[in-house]
Amino acid sequence: MNFLRKTLPVLIAGAALGIMISVGGMVFAEKEPQGSSLPLDDLRAFSEVFGQIKASYVEEISDHDLLENAIKGMLTGLDPHSTYLDKKDFKELQEGTRGEFGGLGIEVGMEDGFVKVITPIDDTPAYKAGVQAGDLVIRLDEHPVKGMTLSDAVKIMRGKPGTDILLTIIREGEERPLKITITRAVIKVVSVKHRILEPGYGYVRIASFQTRTGESLHEALTELKKESEDKALKGLVLDLRNNPGGLLNAAVSVSDAFLDSGLIVYTEGRIENSKMSFKAGPDDVLKGAPIVVLINGGSASASEIVAGALQDHRRAVIMGQQSFGKGSVQTILENNKGGAIKLTTARYFTPAGRSIQAEGITPDVILSKLKLEKLDDDFVAIKEKDLTKHLTNPNGEEDVDSKEEDSLGRDYPLIEALNLLKGINILIKK
Repeated sequence: MNFLRKTLPVLIAGAALGIMISVGGMVFAEKEPQGSSLPLDDLRAFSEVFGQIKASYVEEISDHDLLENAIKGMLTGLDPHSTYLDKKDFKELQEGTRGEFGGLGIEVGMEDGFVKVITPIDDTPAYKAGVQAGDLVIRLDEHPVKGMTLSDAVKIMRGKPGTDILLTIIREGEERPLKITITRAVIKVVSVKHRILEPGYGYVRIASFQTRTGESLHEALTELKKESEDKALKGLVLDLRNNPGGLLNAAVSVSDAFLDSGLIVYTEGRIENSKMSFKAGPDDVLKGAPIVVLINGGSASASEIVAGALQDHRRAVIMGQQSFGKGSVQTILENNKGGAIKLTTARYFTPAGRSIQAEGITPDVILSKLKLEKLDDDFVAIKEKDLTKHLTNPNGEEDVDSKEEDSLGRDYPLIEALNLLKGINILIKK
């Protein structure tokens, strides 16, 4: 695709620490602040505090630790997504991009001093234990979270596979904190899953945006077409629910797959290197077949790029709940000690110029949080065929009810998405 031929830093559009990475190199190495001078009074104050700590702190502390803590403080004071990564953190971040890492399987951020769950990752220990998007973690084992940095909290949650950790969680609607024990594991994230919902209608689930997500999407769509009777799809459900984001380039690749022209996303920041735009090539792989994109409050960043691009181009119907609202881009800048900083360098905008920072994507069709339940087995609705001496059908009768098996389970949004696709196709035929 055309954007892959550009020489540019690969950027993070992911929502959480330690999961998605891209390496932008020393993007700012030759950039000097314009029109500014060193704040000598502030530097004197820093030097004075440094000396007071060295002289009077209850325990002896090294210059290295003090300076590293100062760097961490500079970054965490900026925004929830900028952070300092030591050599170990940086390695774990790189592992996350490849889709395999150790831990619980949750994307997290900070809110009011607590760890906020952005989303549990599909099929991971946290997901299976019942952790939900929006949960606030207030204790990790016996450690109170209040006062920790996000990096410190992530370090505690990571650990040797097979070991347990107790999360104390506050959840909206619950009267008291919940205690959930999770067994750590090696997390292998399958970025793209797919299946046929009904003849001609495909389903693709993207759990996160990784290095190969674009390629995996094309492979999934090829398989779905092969499984369809006429080797083509009449419609597709693209499921981005609880997708915390990932690589910006992967989001562009996924959007490009369904668009044949126009702008996908553009970024704006203070320096020239942060100003980029990405356009689609002439290669809509579905040839205009209708798409419904499912999103919810756990859909963040790269997910919102895709949803926003397809919505602005009127290429898909966005269905579900208001998305997370992370509209910033992070760049990884390596240092000479093997570590790096993850720095927010730009905001991204949808093709129509919308910034969704702290706003999110508003679905075209808003669905409330509902849970489908089957009717009591004792209740059976009476139909024409149940009436005594009813007229028979000249084409022969068939017990349709006995053959109906809800292959979609009780996934209300997915059922609604499929129904909408069918409705669109009826209108297209007419």
